[in-house]
Amino acid sequence: MKTQIVMAAAFASTLVVANPVAAQDREGWPDNFTVGTASQGGTYFAYGSGWANFVAENLGISGGAEITGGPMQNMALVHTGDLQFGLTTMGPARESMEGNSPLAPGLQMDNVCAIFPMYQTPFSVTALSSSGITSISDIPDGATIGFGPAGSTSDTYFPRMMETLGVNFERRNGSWSDLGGQLQDGLIDVVAFAAGIPIPAVSQLEVQTDVNIIGMTDAEAKKITDNFPVSEFVIPASTYQSLEKDSRVVSMWNFAIANCDVPESLVYEITKLTMENNDKMVSIHKAAKTSIPKNYTKNTVLPWHPGAARWFNENGYEIPESQIK
Repeated sequence: MKTQIVMAAAFASTLVVANPVAAQDREGWPDNFTVGTASQGGTYFAYGSGWANFVAENLGISGGAEITGGPMQNMALVHTGDLQFGLTTMGPARESMEGNSPLAPGLQMDNVCAIFPMYQTPFSVTALSSSGITSISDIPDGATIGFGPAGSTSDTYFPRMMETLGVNFERRNGSWSDLGGQLQDGLIDVVAFAAGIPIPAVSQLEVQTDVNIIGMTDAEAKKITDNFPVSEFVIPASTYQSLEKDSRVVSMWNFAIANCDVPESLVYEITKLTMENNDKMVSIHKAAKTSIPKNYTKNTVLPWHPGAARWFNENGYEIPESQIK
């Protein structure tokens, strides 16, 4: 995939939240940084690019977001040091750590460290209202389903979930924006989204046409939680104008990550800035409501970066030495 980079130049004079970091604390800091996100039209890109700009503006270091294939590719790029930072989901993180990434089979990506909790990724289905599809069981045999970018959280898990629920389908990959356009044009039947809510592509879709945002039944949710590393989740009706009531689905946690060799002082300042300014994070994306310190316990996969662990431990959130890289 040809990557595109969205950079935001920043200077010390633009500091608006954080106190300037003393020069002596900047030893080893890079001149700039890049955050691996995912495709345009998805939550990762909106969240990641906004967060990168926020960090750049407040720490006086140039930074920006790079469009990638999502969590699996971000794990690989951060592990190798091609990117200093990225966003990932716990399922793909576990597979990558264990050497089961389809991008690099056998490579244990163990130089990736957690820095802070982001939000849960709900797995939800969207179809045009005109299709008559109002439930997962309504999806017709052989339907074409868009699962997002290849290697994304959705593409990694949603096809398996659909198979578990007995859905027979044709698979389609692409960016969320592209798949939303294909759904609107009748080129595909369903889009199986896995992204933080509200998903920009879904919000755009429902402005342009009538859509059904489809949840799971009790039996479907139980079957999926019994077979996959997810938990039940409720999408509030207020999330989308197309929802008349809360929608029960399943979800998986997301964390921001760093290459474990990024200087401790830089990661400490980034963690401090992010965890102490949730109102700013929510203004970047509403999904950041759960980007708060108490959710640090949702990381059950990755080692913690020493800089992040220092901030959490200083603020009463205990991370034992055994969990720190």
